[in-house]
Formats: sequence, C-alpha cells, structure tokens
Amino acid sequence: MSARGSKPIVVGIDDSPASFQALRWAAREAAHRSAPLRVVHGDVSSMTHGPDMPMVSFPDTYQHAVQRQVEQWLRKAVEAVEVEAPGVEVDVQMRTGSARTVLIDESKTAQLAVVGSRGSGGFGGLVLGSVAVALCRHGHCPVAVLRGPDNGAAIVGRPVVVGVDGSRGGDPALTWAFEAASARSAELVAVHVWHDLVAGEMWTRAQVDCTRDSVQADEERLLAEVLAGWRESYPNTTVQQVVSCGKPAKVLLERANNAQLLVLGARGRGGFAGLLLGSTSQVLIHHSPCPVLVAR
Repeated sequence: MSARGSKPIVVGIDDSPASFQALRWAAREAAHRSAPLRVVHGDVSSMTHGPDMPMVSFPDTYQHAVQRQVEQWLRKAVEAVEVEAPGVEVDVQMRTGSARTVLIDESKTAQLAVVGSRGSGGFGGLVLGSVAVALCRHGHCPVAVLRGPDNGAAIVGRPVVVGVDGSRGGDPALTWAFEAASARSAELVAVHVWHDLVAGEMWTRAQVDCTRDSVQADEERLLAEVLAGWRESYPNTTVQQVVSCGKPAKVLLERANNAQLLVLGARGRGGFAGLLLGSTSQVLIHHSPCPVLVAR
C-alpha cells in the first residue's frame, strides 16, 4: 500500500470516450495504490456568467438539463469503476467552475490527478487546449495525461519508462516510477540522455582527452549511482539502464512505443531541464503513445 494511500486519485470526467478511458486507468491506479478515487466534473453552466460571455446568464431550464446530464455521466462513471476495479472507494463531485480551476483546486488534496487526451463539455480540449498544461504547471500533485488506447490487460508485461537526469529534483519521478513498476510487477527502463552538452563544454572535455566514449562511460556511471539506492529499496524490480546521446523527446518517445507508462520529473537539469516550461514536455504530452505521468 502506498504511503499516499489516504489521499484520493482525482479524475476529470465528461461524456467523451477519452474521459472514460482516463477514468478506467485512474480506477486501476487507485486499486494499485489502495487509494480512494474522486470523479469530478466542472460545471460552468451554474456560474453567474459564462467564461467567454461576460454577464450572460444561463436559464434555469438549461442549468437543470445540464445537471441531470452530468448526474447521468457520474452514475455511469461509478458503474464503470465497479467493473474495472471492484472494491475501490468512489466519490463523485459536480463542482462549479472551469476544468482548469476545478482540477487545480482538487489537486491540493490529491495524490494524483488524471486527465484524458481529448474531451468535451467541462473538460474539452484537455491536451490540445490549455487545461493539461496548466495542471502540469500549476497543479499541486503529480498529473497523468492519458495517451493512446486503453488496452487494459493487453499492456501487462510492458515496462514502465522513466526519464532520469541525475539531479535531486528527479527523486519524485523515480519514486513514482519504482512504485508503479513494483505495483505492476513490471520492468523499469531508466533512460538518461546526455545531449545537452554545449560546444564549449565538449571542447573543454576534449582538452583533457575526454572522448565521446569516455563521456558515455561517465554518464553510465552517473545513472548507475543514481539508481543504486532505489535498486536496494526495490530488490524485486528489474531495472534496465539506457544511456543515450540525442534529444530527450526523441529517445523517450521511442522507448514509450512499447511502454505502459512514461514518467517524467516536473523539474530537472541537463537533457531534461525545464521539462514543463520547454518543448520536451510539450512533445511528450502531445505525442506519447502511452500514458504520461509528470511527477512532483
């Protein structure tokens, strides 16, 4: 059981297939972590004015119709959880506010927030819009963005992949990655990319007879040192170390093709510096063939 087991896993819901895909994944994750599941819908119809239509009120009949529709979605959500992960405690919430506002607020008391790759209604355009990015930047807990089809049992046996940069800031990602691999009895593939050598640094290294092969060897030792303590804590988890020279997004996307989960840190250095604020995280969140978990 996870030390965070008392905190809920929160998932945003609407009527989209991707939303229910995220729900099923979140239900299984709650079962893995012996955690309760909170299913949330953000309702803008009950606000005094629409976010893009200042001072335009919705009629009561419309609000009641929306409320009945959302209640139906939430009932379907509970039924889906009971099928996917029997025994998981489920709490449903319909809250007033936009998807961004509601999910960021819910993340304050959650151990994980889960969103789908597409949506409609209160959680429309989660990835292609601003909600998932805002949640990754401003949320108070790790965020999982569901990518690719929800294959359920078909992904059993696939590894968990984690990006490792060697900094102390990478500890949350390794914590989540090892916990996820252990709970799933899956192999963990730890990927370290050392592409971020500026020309000046490479020249300096060359002056002390530091070849590309020796840089590769140094980075392999760094990764082994970072993982040493984790291997001791999780002796039953098989760990594959991958050290590569290249672009982090490209290397991780290649590894994600056969993975059941890709784990990234919210901050980093070197090849993974500024993951949330730069282009690497944008590529991975938008294009990963498997779910992406941004840890903090």
